Amino acid sequence: MAVYIRKHPLDIPPPSENDWLKNDEEDFFLQDPDRKRDALSQPFRMVNKLVMMVFENAMEIIEKREMLREAQKLKVQPTKFFPTAEFQVTGRANCLAVSGKYIFVGLSVGLAAFKISDCKEVCAWDAVKMETCAIHASDLGHECHVLLAVDEMGLVWLFFFHMESFLLIQILNETEDISKRNTSVEVVLSPGGDYAGVLLQDSAKAWLEIYRLPKDSWLKEMEKKAGAAEACREKRSSWTSVKSLELHGDNSAETESPVPANKADRKLSLPALLLQVKPPKPITGSSFKSPLDALKKVDDGSMLGLGYNHLIKDSQWEQQEAIFRSTYREYLEAEGERESKEEIPRRATFHFLLPSRILQVGPEMKVQPDVPTGISVHWDGSHNLCFYLLNRLLKEQVDSDPKPDVVWPCAAPIACSAVSSCSRYLALACEDATITIWDEHLGYPLSVTAILEERLIRSIHFLQSSAGASDETPCPGTDPACPIVQLLVLCTDSSFYLVKAPGAGKSSVTLLADRPEDPNLAISAVVPVLAFPSAALVFSWDGTVSLMNTATSQIVYCFSIPPSHAVASPWQPVFTVDGVNWCLLLRGDKQQQADALTQSRPSDSTIFIFDFNSYPLKEAFPKEPDLPLKSLQNLPWIERCNMFLRDRQQSLLGLREQLPEYWSRLQAQAAAMDKERQKGKGQKKP
Repeated sequence: MAVYIRKHPLDIPPPSENDWLKNDEEDFFLQDPDRKRDALSQPFRMVNKLVMMVFENAMEIIEKREMLREAQKLKVQPTKFFPTAEFQVTGRANCLAVSGKYIFVGLSVGLAAFKISDCKEVCAWDAVKMETCAIHASDLGHECHVLLAVDEMGLVWLFFFHMESFLLIQILNETEDISKRNTSVEVVLSPGGDYAGVLLQDSAKAWLEIYRLPKDSWLKEMEKKAGAAEACREKRSSWTSVKSLELHGDNSAETESPVPANKADRKLSLPALLLQVKPPKPITGSSFKSPLDALKKVDDGSMLGLGYNHLIKDSQWEQQEAIFRSTYREYLEAEGERESKEEIPRRATFHFLLPSRILQVGPEMKVQPDVPTGISVHWDGSHNLCFYLLNRLLKEQVDSDPKPDVVWPCAAPIACSAVSSCSRYLALACEDATITIWDEHLGYPLSVTAILEERLIRSIHFLQSSAGASDETPCPGTDPACPIVQLLVLCTDSSFYLVKAPGAGKSSVTLLADRPEDPNLAISAVVPVLAFPSAALVFSWDGTVSLMNTATSQIVYCFSIPPSHAVASPWQPVFTVDGVNWCLLLRGDKQQQADALTQSRPSDSTIFIFDFNSYPLKEAFPKEPDLPLKSLQNLPWIERCNMFLRDRQQSLLGLREQLPEYWSRLQAQAAAMDKERQKGKGQKKP
């Protein structure tokens, strides 16, 4: 048998340091190689895997934030502006309002008034120890102001501020039975203090109440009471001098002291309930047997309004609903349709409107250019924008369900709305991201546009324009006298858009800020600064307050408070912009520190004032030249009609270019239909 024998002996290589065992590997050969990866039991392996996954995800987030932070450092940092003045309030400041030369602060313990000039407190009201959650103020002139305050229980308090003192007039929704009390959802005070709107709700329904405020009577009553108080003071001073003479002259001759004048009654006239608007009812089947019966019942021209007066039977509604459910059954089951149809309280958005061409009042009604003549109301989930006239006669019993004077139906439910500062333009944003800007003076839409991303719109605001700054109404349809209307649009995902609607031409949509990757950079609020064109204040979740130039989409300045304080609740900041004195008021809270003063008064707030006139803002936002505007009210009807037709003609110029294309498509479609018809006839002949 052959045996293989190695010719040369096997050499053993010399040992090297690379082959030496490390201290942690000395007993490695003693372990089972199959258990190298299974050193832990099954529950612990799963926990280890989850911990490592969380750790890796956290590291990715940290690296991404570091990259964003480095990129932010490389950008040109805007100039920081610090407050020009500040003052401290006792308690937590929940809301702010500016009227005339006073600052009204809603506190956790009542109300307080401060002067803008020296920031000194002039008056405080804490009789009931209520916590004020919202406050609205309007200047009535003659050092008088009207205030609407809402407390934490939803009560609406109406105050009159005169001679640096608060006077409670009435609690608008107060009831003797606490179980039947209605809570306020929103309050709006009209410019000038002529009307007040309160949105109320209970456990089952919601409604809107409009009050007429007798401000002229208040001013007269305060003048009379001021004169009576002055006469009382003079009588008291004269009585004091006579009494001192008697005491020093003849002590035996004591005369009966005169009875001092009674204190003047501090009560004022109460507001009158003018209008009560309820949400629209669901449309049900018709009870009319024939069209003739419907025409007999409907004689006020309300056949087309909200759609209640129709000739569709209940059986037809049920038949159409059954067809719809059978066709889209799988989609309805996937969305998890709710069977319960319980009515829940709804929310409404309303605005006070000045005289315009939309709401026509009768010749017997006297119209003032600065007094609202109507309101616009739209409810959540509703397609209709309803207008109601305010020039109504006060009756003993207010109509609980009045019909709207004008109804504008929309293709989708209305999400939000806004009115320009000059009350000429009205903007509507629907849930399908469609935005319509109406010209109220002419009564037709100025532009209709949509955001292509179809994002949900949270709020819209008008920017300042030359027409808004002018006292006269601009003449539309003439170029360049017709201004460009600009609208700020803030979406729910913190994306920020600018919509431009020229008087004649195509509207445009510009993305100012996209959805940020860092949640702390999300936008919480946007407010236009009407003192400067194309200027808007942007509040972020990290407490940053920036001033953006919407024309260039750049942040030009930042308003910073001292490092010892932080912006209070940056996701819902407490601030207000004074449109008369051109300043920003912002609440800041002191940072938590281990000192005795902070621990003793932890709820006190500080109000910081940023005076726009103290900063070089005019250089970054140069004022646009005033346009040669003409007054529309002073022109005859013939010239107004000519302007309207001229403006409509300019808006239809773009359709003329598209008309040949539409006509060619129509001809091609007609030829195809004719060919199909001839083909059908040929098949029937055999």
